[in-house]
Amino acid sequence: MQTLSRETNDPMTSTAITPPTGPSPTPGGDAHDLSEFGYDQQLHRSLGKFASFAAGFSFVSILTTIFQLFGLGFGFGGPAFFWTWPIVYAGQFLVALCFAEIAARYPLSGAIYQWSRRMGGEVIGWFGGWFMMIAQIVTASAAAIALQVVLPSVWSGFQVIGDDPTLTSTSGAANAVLLGSILLIVVTSINCVGISWISRINNIGVTCELVGVTAVVLALFTHARRGPDVVFDTGIPGQQPGYIWAFIVSGLMAAYVMVGFGSAGELAEETRNPRRVAPRTIRLALTVSAIGGGLMLLGALMAAPTLDEQLAAGGLPYVLDSVLGGFWGKVLLCDVAVAIFICTLAIQTACSRLMFSMARDGRLPFSKTLSHVNERTGTPIAPAILIGVACVGILLVNVGNSAIFATLASVCIILIYLAYLAVTAPMLYRRLQGWPKGPATVDNEGNKLFSLGRFGIVVNLLAVVYGALMVVNLSWPRAEVFDPTGEMPFLRWAGPICIAATILVGIACFPRGRQHPKPVTSPV
Repeated sequence: MQTLSRETNDPMTSTAITPPTGPSPTPGGDAHDLSEFGYDQQLHRSLGKFASFAAGFSFVSILTTIFQLFGLGFGFGGPAFFWTWPIVYAGQFLVALCFAEIAARYPLSGAIYQWSRRMGGEVIGWFGGWFMMIAQIVTASAAAIALQVVLPSVWSGFQVIGDDPTLTSTSGAANAVLLGSILLIVVTSINCVGISWISRINNIGVTCELVGVTAVVLALFTHARRGPDVVFDTGIPGQQPGYIWAFIVSGLMAAYVMVGFGSAGELAEETRNPRRVAPRTIRLALTVSAIGGGLMLLGALMAAPTLDEQLAAGGLPYVLDSVLGGFWGKVLLCDVAVAIFICTLAIQTACSRLMFSMARDGRLPFSKTLSHVNERTGTPIAPAILIGVACVGILLVNVGNSAIFATLASVCIILIYLAYLAVTAPMLYRRLQGWPKGPATVDNEGNKLFSLGRFGIVVNLLAVVYGALMVVNLSWPRAEVFDPTGEMPFLRWAGPICIAATILVGIACFPRGRQHPKPVTSPV
């Protein structure tokens, strides 16, 4: 029988504990499982399978992101940019497989932080969590500001400030901050109320989004103007200076969308039997998003009135407006607004659990406050409020300069990929040393844990190579991506600059001279 090295409640020691080998005899089996890592059950454990899936699916939120970013991909690569979607999915699925295997063995909140420190040690673990936390705060702001693209089109009354709803205009930027701030206040309040309310709202929202995606796909395919062979058309946008380069740039659209599928791991301490549920829902959230998103892209290319600069500028809203017309178009926009709402909620929830997990280990400034869990709601309230305030602060950048805000939103995706690498790269190193050792253990219901088995090294290696290539592609100093107007040449270097700045601030915040209260022994 395999033994697992896990932390005990003694903050300075660790011991070997035999994992459960059969069904849990008591309802508190998950809490007992958590205690073997040295943590008490503070968060309320109430999430089921669908709620766990919804956490990852709503973070990806294809209805929100494809609605925003379709024009980006098409503008660079023409209709053939469609193929970047399955390519990115294949790469991210390799990462998801690695996440699924480690989620089964370490079902802890703050997944990226906990996984990376158990594979790579305290420094790598801290920076993995730091990268992910900063990225999620900026991503939540970017999601919230998307309301400006939707609500004024539904009803002009949502344009409270000025008359021009364009996101880059002075009045549009200010109104975007107003709508985004209201949304952030609402989701912060929900996060303070408790996981049960988060789960109910998120489940309803995800159901609405799934219905909306299905309706969009059906509408597009029933109004097709051309066949599916359109995806082999490189189009005019990608002819110069060479299509391969244009195709690589167009892949940024898919890279921006297919992140956040690991949120099921962030909520592991609030999920029933997370050792079995989280690995499944991580893979399912990414796969369902990839299938739904791929069908939306294909349908949009088949139904678009034109395949020229007008489609690049108008994107998916332009196609849907021509297909659905005024009334049904507005109904769909309402569904997109719901998707934006639950996307923002999911991101903030995941980020608050990550911040709580790091603070619980004393790894952040003001850790005592940030790690406090309200006994009635079972929710870490301080992290939710801090994240909400930080998101509103980032939104204000859009008033001063919308180009800088858009650049920040793009750069934060690089940080997510770096955080993923902080898990997969040391995981590969540990795997070469024999991790996971021995036969697969079982969850609290007696089922074997998910394992890649003999394919582990190959899958893990490919995941690391893919992640490294994506970091390079996302960070490449392209003027057409980061400084399309040519007014601020320094923005093309925004990727390397922001990464360096994040590392420097991280070094300043790193808890030097403090031993971790629950040091990691060799991973199992």
